Amino acid sequence: MRNILVIEDSPLVLKILDHLFRQEPDLQPLFCASLAEAEVMLEASAELFFAAIVDLHLPDAPNGESVDLVMRHRLPCIVLSGSYNEQRRDELLLKGVVDYVLKESQHSYEYAFRLLHRLESNSQVKILIAEDSDATRHYIRHVLTPHRFQLLDARDGDETLRILQEQPDIDLLVVDHSMPGLSGFELVKLLRQKLKRHELIIIGLSADAKGSLSAMFIKHGADDFLRKPFCPEELNCRVISTLERRDLMRALKQAAQYDALTGLNNRRAFYEQGLKQLQQAQRSNQPLSVAMLDLDFFKRINDEHGHASGDSALVVFARALAEAFPDALLGRLGGEEFALLGPLEDATLDRLRECCATLHYAAGAPPLSFSAGVYQGEPEDLETLLHQADLRLYQAKRQGRGLSIWRTAD
Repeated sequence: MRNILVIEDSPLVLKILDHLFRQEPDLQPLFCASLAEAEVMLEASAELFFAAIVDLHLPDAPNGESVDLVMRHRLPCIVLSGSYNEQRRDELLLKGVVDYVLKESQHSYEYAFRLLHRLESNSQVKILIAEDSDATRHYIRHVLTPHRFQLLDARDGDETLRILQEQPDIDLLVVDHSMPGLSGFELVKLLRQKLKRHELIIIGLSADAKGSLSAMFIKHGADDFLRKPFCPEELNCRVISTLERRDLMRALKQAAQYDALTGLNNRRAFYEQGLKQLQQAQRSNQPLSVAMLDLDFFKRINDEHGHASGDSALVVFARALAEAFPDALLGRLGGEEFALLGPLEDATLDRLRECCATLHYAAGAPPLSFSAGVYQGEPEDLETLLHQADLRLYQAKRQGRGLSIWRTAD
């Protein structure tokens, strides 16, 4: 739960914000209608707040005194204003507010909530600022600091490369084109083409007026480009938008690769990774173990206890399977059918069966059990291995379920 201080006197805006907060169970608002109320609140418990949403003009704070109050207590501050003043906006952003949001529409308030969520996720984001100009580097750091990023500095291309190699978890690189040692452009080519750092977000910088430079940067792997000098709001927008695109791509990849219910590999991902393991086993002339597993009487669980209980059974079984075989490739191929490729012993399957019998997944539901078919042999092709394991699985089900039938190739 994150406590959010809201300093706002407009009944209409308060109604909108209250409605949005009701849809965000992880955010708890505390409302103040005046500067005087906010002063009392912050003096007593500033450390309890995660961030603040602040009206720029209040009856007892007409010139942004409420913003100054919040900034003195070092709280991330999102400013709301009913009127737009470009000079005032730049002053506030340079002062260190998170953003300056106009009270224009529902979208404006939803944007403020997006900023709150980004503040939370930003604490896990590492940004490397590669810039040989101390003034520009400090300016970028000053603009990004209110967003709670982890910020690192580099003064030339060689130092940038060293830091990136030492810290592969860096998420975003802001890199100037003209630096001593490796230039920004050379660095982008090296990172993308030779070092294969495709996950790293890169934003190029340059004071050069030529439009061809930005095109060259992007063609060779940069995600975006900023021409110096730039305003704080432009830098914030470019950084946030590239991070949001990255997060969206990760979510799409997650959806394409993993089963939404159990978190295991889906059928497509299991086959793709299984083929790679198969090729590796063929090169090293090593046998492979493949298992097909099926929950027993799963239709009865759904029919007698409801589909929510069936889903819960699949989830707890998948978790137990992953704990029992941490080094194996696992997948949910569909329904109650699971597959396993990797190190496999009969004793481990027996322990998994004993564990499943103790798992609770729904009130009054029967103990979980599973049948398994296992095939161990020379890796010819994945379909053949899975088919052989599937034949053993159906044999186990015909013999009464709750069994594992093995076969080792001759």
